[in-house]
Amino acid sequence: MKLYLVPTPIGNLEDITLRALRILRDEVDTILAEDTRTSGNLLKHYNISKRMQAFHLNNEHQQVGALAERIAAGERMALVTDAGTPAISDPGFLLVRECLRLGVEVECLPGATAFVPALVNSGLAADHFIFEGFLPHKKGRQTKINEIVKYSYTTILYESPFRLLKTLQQLSETAGPDRHVAVARELTKIHEENVRGTLSEVIEYFSKKEIKGEIVIVLEGANQ
Repeated sequence: MKLYLVPTPIGNLEDITLRALRILRDEVDTILAEDTRTSGNLLKHYNISKRMQAFHLNNEHQQVGALAERIAAGERMALVTDAGTPAISDPGFLLVRECLRLGVEVECLPGATAFVPALVNSGLAADHFIFEGFLPHKKGRQTKINEIVKYSYTTILYESPFRLLKTLQQLSETAGPDRHVAVARELTKIHEENVRGTLSEVIEYFSKKEIKGEIVIVLEGANQ
């Protein structure tokens, strides 16, 4: 009667722990996957054959109750997302909360998540930081940016390649072009890139190239 939260690689398939592989191979009956095709490729790479069930942002509200009850009844499940640690800007929180409500043990394994290497590699202060995840796309976006640029500590954001320049420009307009920032792209993958400088310098750099891949923005705090 346990739910395992199992981080999966954010790019490089070698970034998975021996413990995670053992849990997925030997300790669970069912793997809840954000995308069964993506997770299926990972399992195939490590020769793991296991029943999978889709669990993602579009169906988690409908499935949480039934899944938690199945675990409480004795079924062993692991939750994985497409990349990284479950519940970090991904599904997971609702299922964890319901399992705890039912008295089900929850065990979270340590492992891959994008914001930690992006922060440590940024050269910006890492002793005090806040993780904001994705900014709102429309409503409340500028309000959130106005709040973020006033923080005295480092701020970490996730962003899509299609909105990176817009976000950097909005940060520059609000915080000023000389605020330092680091942008990590395609972490752990072949084309990993870490770009550091002032907002104006980083905007200039990315305005001259096609932007692809997953993005992490690390913004210097005010008065740092």
